[in-house]
This record gives sequence, structure tokens and C-alpha cells, in this order.
Amino acid sequence: MNAAPTDFKPVVVTRAEAPNGPLATELRTLGLNVLLWPAIATAPPRGDDLERTLNRAQDFDWIVFASRNAVAPVLERLATPPAGVRIAAVGKSTAHVLRQRGWPVDVVPDQAEAGSLIAALAPYAKPGMRVLYPASSRALPIIAKGLTQLGAHVTQVEAYRTEPATLNVDDCRKWIASNGVGAVTFASPSAVIDLQQALGKDDLDRLLAHAAAVAIGPTTARALTERGYSAVVAESANLAGLAVTTLRVLQKRH
Repeated sequence: MNAAPTDFKPVVVTRAEAPNGPLATELRTLGLNVLLWPAIATAPPRGDDLERTLNRAQDFDWIVFASRNAVAPVLERLATPPAGVRIAAVGKSTAHVLRQRGWPVDVVPDQAEAGSLIAALAPYAKPGMRVLYPASSRALPIIAKGLTQLGAHVTQVEAYRTEPATLNVDDCRKWIASNGVGAVTFASPSAVIDLQQALGKDDLDRLLAHAAAVAIGPTTARALTERGYSAVVAESANLAGLAVTTLRVLQKRH
């Protein structure tokens, strides 16, 4: 007789979200139990660079959003999309948030990852194309570099800060010691880095020796493999895909 999902060991969510957050909800909808271990937190951007840049948003040809977290601070400062500026979003979930607020989205790649976004924008590239890229304080250089190679002039501005969260490390270590975790989900490279810093390498080694590491995309998976951990990449690079892949990994392991 096949085990029900609730019979599986719980799944760790390392992204910053509330108990009813989007990934936790996706996992619970599939019948999985969830542990919230927020390794990272988001905070407002430093200074007024974002506001000053958005005051001249109409000077750009494109605004490129590489995450949902970048959308909210931009839309807080811009009530309506600037006329004549085209919008690109890294994935369907980011595009959905924009469209809900009345922002048309011109380009959404099939895969929600940086390389696919650059490839999707390549047909529109023109020398001197002006691109505004509101990003995390820890954004990797992949998108800005790729767009620059297409001939664009990229203005990257901090839209939000990614910082280590305050994690209940003692509680985490109890779960690790009891081998009580079935899988750990990672939705960004920062979550990998900060979970290792919070727990220490030895405890993360113990955790991922028994629990599956499931990454939302290849960039996040690379952050795991570079640290010596095996990683399963979500079948689609969004939170729903991350949840479904986690369930399938647990089913195969049971």
C-alpha cells in the first residue's frame, strides 16, 4: 500500500515566507507537512537610488524583473507602467503579479531562469537599448552581463535587500539529530549560502546526507553542488514546480 504524503517526513522551506506563504501552501496542498526554516529575509533598499531611478523610468526601453520580490518595491513607487517602456519577467509567477496590477508583460521565457530570460530578450536587442534592472542586493551578474553582451546599456538598481534571517538554530538541530527531515527546498542561491552559515557546514552535511535537496532552478542547484551536495532540480522553475518535484522525490525515496 502506497504511503500518503502526510506519512512522509516534513519538508523544510528555506525561503522567507509566513506559515501560509506560497511555497508552504503549495506543499500542504499536496499533503506534505512543512517546517519553516527561513534562511533569508528581504528588507527595503538602502538609500533613494531606486526612487530616483524610477522617477526617470520613461527614459528606458525595457524594465526587466528577475524575481517577484523586485516587483512590489517598484510598483509601490510607480502607480502605472511608464508609457512606451516594455516589460520582461523571468517567469510566469512574476508576470502574474505584474499583470494583476495592470502592468502588461511583453516577454516571459519558457523557463524561469536567467539564461532563458536573456535568450528571450535577444530578438528584441538593439545597440544602445536602455534596460532598467531592479534587483536584489545580492543579484548575480548573469542577467546584467548577458544583456550588456546583447548591446544593451543596463542600469541595475537595488530594489530590495537580501539578508540572513533569524533562524531558530537549536530547533533545526533537534530535527537534524533525529533525522526527521525528508527534503529541504531552496528557491535561491542565497538560501543555500545563508542556511550553511546559520547551521554550520557540519550540521548542513548531516541534514543533506539524509534529506533530499530540491532546487528551484539550475543556478540554485549549482550553489548546492559547488558545496558538495547533490541536488534535484524542479521540473519547472516556479514554486508549484518546486513543490511537485519535492513530492515526487519523497515518493521515490519512500
